[in-house]
Amino acid sequence: MTRSITIALPGNLNIALDDVSRLEGVSRDEVVGQAIKEHLFLRRFRQLRERLTARAANQGVLTDQDVLDRVS
Repeated sequence: MTRSITIALPGNLNIALDDVSRLEGVSRDEVVGQAIKEHLFLRRFRQLRERLTARAANQGVLTDQDVLDRVS
């Protein structure tokens, strides 16, 4: 189900959004939707990485070499 939201963009961001939309031949909605999707993915990735890094550190895995030593 699609829901509508209203956002306010500063002028330069609004112009950039129009430019990308025109150059890629997609709607502003598609550009914004994809940008939000990518942003949320990166946030989840960073949160997961932080949790896993902390867990690894608790187990003495601090460097790439530590990882290689564990999997080799």
